[in-house]
Amino acid sequence: MDAAAVTSEQRWLTWARRQAAAYLAAAGWGDDDGWAASTVAAARVVLCFLAMTVTTAVWAVVLLLLLPWPSERIRQSNIYGHFTGRMLLWILGNPIKVEGLEHLKTRGIFVCNHASPMDIFLVMWLAPTGTVGIAKKEIIWYPLFGQLYALANHLRIDRSNSAAAIASMKEVARKVANNNLSLILFPEGTRARDGRLLPFKKGFVHAALQTRLPIIPIVMTGTHLAWRINSVRVRPAPLTIKILPPVSTDGWEESRINEYVEKVRSLYVDNLPDSYKPLDALVARTKAD
Repeated sequence: MDAAAVTSEQRWLTWARRQAAAYLAAAGWGDDDGWAASTVAAARVVLCFLAMTVTTAVWAVVLLLLLPWPSERIRQSNIYGHFTGRMLLWILGNPIKVEGLEHLKTRGIFVCNHASPMDIFLVMWLAPTGTVGIAKKEIIWYPLFGQLYALANHLRIDRSNSAAAIASMKEVARKVANNNLSLILFPEGTRARDGRLLPFKKGFVHAALQTRLPIIPIVMTGTHLAWRINSVRVRPAPLTIKILPPVSTDGWEESRINEYVEKVRSLYVDNLPDSYKPLDALVARTKAD
């Protein structure tokens, strides 16, 4: 890393720390683990839930009116995500730095690492218009959000076994290709509790082989520190989102799926801080040194 890049990163970290300190000071906290911090943080989460309930109800009515027009429902769901995602992030108050926004202009398969409920808000905010999400079929049973997800014409897959998952992904890819859409998903398939990158599932590569769309990695850091899984506490940790250049899938072959999975995952390993890298990558680096 050159001196200019180091200086820029230092400026960002200094700014983020000041923002976090101001966040604490505004509430009169000296320690973000104190009772006052816990109370205000919980209040922010409750406010997020209430705000999301209102916007979800409004957009649900809009989507019901648009039932005959599936493509417009997708567009409206993206607008809902841009508005609601940004609003929820504003309520939570974490400093956010985004790099590589220009890569969101490319139609493709957007893949994101996943370590926190906050990742969902970031994805809602960043996903370009004309992008569909993909989730397990059981999401339909989630109160409010699950029903809106189905109304918005987003896609669901059957993960009951590998054969069903592959068949579902092929159907997803067909719909994406036929409707000129982009796709966004979490290739780890679940959230990493400690923030360290988990192994990637193969679904995004199957989708790429069917659509020939480029893969665009979105690398997120800080979210598991800001909002831990199964917690109502949101801490003022700074968030960084780095959108990497598209990875061309032209010429990819089905016989090399495992190679492509690791190729994309290695981009995350290269762009994540050590505290987020998978332990196997750190061990391999130590041996190489």
